[in-house]
Amino acid sequence: MIRAFHRCPGLLALALVTILALSGAALSVFPAAERLASPQAEAGLSVATLAARIQAAYPGVEQIRRQPSGRITAYWFDGNTPGAAVIDPATGQGVASADPNRAQRWLTRLHRSLFLGDGGRIAMAAGAASMLALSLSGAVLVARRVGGWRRWFGRLRGPLAGRVHVEIARLAVIGLLLSSASGLWMSASTFDLLPDGGSPPAFPTEVSGATGVAPDRMPVLQQTPLATLRELSFPAPGDPTDVFTLKTDRGTGYLDQGSGELRGWADLTGWSRVSETLYMLHTGQGAALLGLVLGLMALGVPVMGATGVLIWHAGRRGRPRIRGNQPAGRAETILLVGSEGGSTWGFAATLHAALTAGGQRVHIGPMSGFAPGRYAQAQRIILLAATYGDGAAPASAKGFLDRLRDTDGTRAIPLAVLGFGDRSFPAYCAFAKAVAQEASAKGWPELMPFDSIDRQSPQDFARWGRALGQVLGLDLALAHQPVLPKTATLTLISRRDYGAEVQAPAAILRFALPRVSVWQRLSRGGFARFSAGDLIGILPEGSAVPRLYSLASGRRDGFIEIVVRRHPGGLASSQLTALAPGDRVTAFLRRNPAFRPGRGRTPLILIGAGTGIGPLAGFVRGNARRRPIHLFFGLRDPQSDFFYDEELLGWREAGRLTRLVTAVSRAERPHHVQDALRGEAAEIVRLIRGGARVMVCGGRDMATGVADALAEILAPAGLSPAALKAGGRYVEDVY
Repeated sequence: MIRAFHRCPGLLALALVTILALSGAALSVFPAAERLASPQAEAGLSVATLAARIQAAYPGVEQIRRQPSGRITAYWFDGNTPGAAVIDPATGQGVASADPNRAQRWLTRLHRSLFLGDGGRIAMAAGAASMLALSLSGAVLVARRVGGWRRWFGRLRGPLAGRVHVEIARLAVIGLLLSSASGLWMSASTFDLLPDGGSPPAFPTEVSGATGVAPDRMPVLQQTPLATLRELSFPAPGDPTDVFTLKTDRGTGYLDQGSGELRGWADLTGWSRVSETLYMLHTGQGAALLGLVLGLMALGVPVMGATGVLIWHAGRRGRPRIRGNQPAGRAETILLVGSEGGSTWGFAATLHAALTAGGQRVHIGPMSGFAPGRYAQAQRIILLAATYGDGAAPASAKGFLDRLRDTDGTRAIPLAVLGFGDRSFPAYCAFAKAVAQEASAKGWPELMPFDSIDRQSPQDFARWGRALGQVLGLDLALAHQPVLPKTATLTLISRRDYGAEVQAPAAILRFALPRVSVWQRLSRGGFARFSAGDLIGILPEGSAVPRLYSLASGRRDGFIEIVVRRHPGGLASSQLTALAPGDRVTAFLRRNPAFRPGRGRTPLILIGAGTGIGPLAGFVRGNARRRPIHLFFGLRDPQSDFFYDEELLGWREAGRLTRLVTAVSRAERPHHVQDALRGEAAEIVRLIRGGARVMVCGGRDMATGVADALAEILAPAGLSPAALKAGGRYVEDVY
């Protein structure tokens, strides 16, 4: 609900809010510029002294105004000719024209009314209301994403557009709330929708009838500091019944021009002070630095607008359109989806269509929207949950476990959990298993036993669908066709072969960069942006299931590179290792933000074996800043499968690689990478105590051995791999 409330104003009012923000940011510069350019008065100067100086220079002075910036302007008549100037308070002489800045006036009209009068003012008020709604709902969404208000500046993950959107939002939201709320107040004041803030004192009916007392002899003006002045108006020449009108930041009063006595006074009301404070917050008049800060925050609006559109577009592309989706309160079956990349939504759409065809009323939504109180007619809940990284909740299931823990299962709605994952990863369906365990612990009845789908297998899904159909008394045939991300054609430009001597053929395959569309460049989608450690999906001939390979290169390297070992019976690996230069494959890119070296100068400990050297070599290749990198590489035979042997030596000489330690498993004395770590135990402890980050890539058995070895090495120092993982300093990419 909140997400929709945030998205709708953003999309509908994007242009209006952008104009409002950009023009407001530009206007925020003028108060600061005015303060810097205006002559400032000496400390302690009174209104009486200033008035005398100006009257001496301009005998026909009619009014003196002081802006919150300290700028003083005088208006006078010289005979029948009007005049105005910015005044130097030290001399009373004019130093600059008082004419308003044309650019400022143009921007002000644009900002207030789009040059359309009252209709434009209403439109801009609607824009301010939209910005307020976006700020409030956005703040709630940010808190949800990072795990609560206390973790407001917590670490972000996910696609670049989403991270940029949230980073700017959590910095700018306070300023946008102030600007939009104060803007709405000013709009309401313009249309007299607010109560009257007070009125000046009654004009005096009894005056001395005399004239000629100079302002510098009036006690009230002598006691009024110039810093509090807003406006001093002189009586009309030759009219003994007129008076001086004094306005300060305390109130308004009248002074007898014949005696200098105060003939009436009205304090500024509390309501007026609130209005003036909001005016200051909105315009920066009187708070130039604050105005600049708010203007800077407003500059984030167009960036958030652009990234918001990208997020919306990616969401529409990732989620299939669901026809006949029933409201949650009327549905018999509730389907909730936890997905990171969007593929699980496709399976949910297939299930939704099959259940609907079987006569069921079905509602489908994200797991993050779990709300049992809304499921008035639900007879069952089915959760389709993928797993992100090392057992974490995927994007559309953030907060689900917390909501589930807050329930007690008393509604007694039977619940089933279906996990999606890849068995080659250690944390296979870990999040889905955690959901199933928590649901059981909270007393939710089990509709079906926990089950899982390996590598998006349509066959596994059809098998599970038949079991579900038996439970429901329906004939469910789930013929799912996976919807792959947008693919590109990659052309092989070179290959280097390894491993023949150890009966494990492998190759480093280098592909040319594919052509990238203008939209992909702007949105940084497809192969327009990628880094070493990201994944490419290859769809082998004769299979509907893609295979993922870690990239050994980044976009800046100018090519796409992977390391592939041919596995007996492996469809994708056999086809890839059989490619010749000029041959083509169809591939797509999948981000892998959890496996990044991160920024900074803290050392890296890279640990890999076999083809797991691929992304690690990519990190070393991209280490132009010469960050300390210690690489532990396990191989079978240096004469056969020493991947990147020449490059590693060159990178070490260039300072991109600090140290290389190899472990040969088929030597006279077999040595594995975990053995090499134990041999460098003291150095490992020293590096990790100094903040080093550990990155492991390779087979699951190797990764388990490495974790065990590091646990032994670190235990005497009071450290552990688990603690490093919790702190984001130990990451794995295993298969």
